[in-house]
Amino acid sequence: MPFKCSYFYTFIFYFQEQLEAFDKQFNGFLDYLFGPRDTRVRGWFMLDSCLPTMSLTLLYLLIVWLGTIYMKNRPAYSLKGVLIAYNFSVTMLSLYMFIELIASTWEGGYNLQCQNLHSAGEADTRVAKVLWWYYFSKLIEFLDTIFFVLRKKNNQITFLHVYHHASMFNIWWCVLNWIPCGQSFFGPTLNSFIHVLMYSYYGLSTIPSMHKYLWWKKYLTQAQLIQFLLTITHTLSAAVVPCGFPMGCLMFQSSYMATLVILFLNFYAQTYKKKLSKEDGWITADIKDIKNGYHNGYAAATNGAISKQKAQ
Repeated sequence: MPFKCSYFYTFIFYFQEQLEAFDKQFNGFLDYLFGPRDTRVRGWFMLDSCLPTMSLTLLYLLIVWLGTIYMKNRPAYSLKGVLIAYNFSVTMLSLYMFIELIASTWEGGYNLQCQNLHSAGEADTRVAKVLWWYYFSKLIEFLDTIFFVLRKKNNQITFLHVYHHASMFNIWWCVLNWIPCGQSFFGPTLNSFIHVLMYSYYGLSTIPSMHKYLWWKKYLTQAQLIQFLLTITHTLSAAVVPCGFPMGCLMFQSSYMATLVILFLNFYAQTYKKKLSKEDGWITADIKDIKNGYHNGYAAATNGAISKQKAQ
């Protein structure tokens, strides 16, 4: 028994050494690739090493994959109370970030067209602190997918959804380390406002009595697309009339946002095209049933359109 314990501790020590060596080499590579990090954020939680962010992302992907398999032959969880609390909390965090970003950039006299990294003094640090919360919120939002897994909403776990969640967390780790303020403020400001609307919608959708008031889901997707286009426009404006913000970062952000626009446009087209086709099919089926003199137990009229619902 002592021999086995000694072997186990030796393995743990060796693994820790290898992990530290990998961490040092990989972070050194990132420093070589992107240049010196911003000293104002050194020592901030989870920023000095890329390993926590990468490890949590891999854990997220593993949970989604294995969780879907685990839940396959098990009943879905309701999680109604948890979802109400979660969506309310994320809504409040998004509202805080939206208000604080506006206040801090106003205090620093930020230029809307293009803002560099060092000219606003303490306001830059204030912006960076809010953007750290924005980065950390991307970790919190991994719960979106985990709740889908537990509720067996597998149709919601799309490539777009997982790609967006996993990539944003890692991209914002890089942003906080190298460009934690300046031009970086614009996208999170818009996104925080959109998330106030989005998580409010999600929270209200868990309450059955509120469903009749939730007609605006389609417009949330449109608002997200507008957000992406505005962010791309804002980013490229700094490339056309530069202010000292790193050009490579501007090009990367524009390219990444373009992938989101393409994926969201595809999602929007597929979702609402299918929805329209289903509604047309339901109308045809209902009319046919009425002509045959019977009803198959499904009927309802909502907003002037016939749709199927189980009769209570």
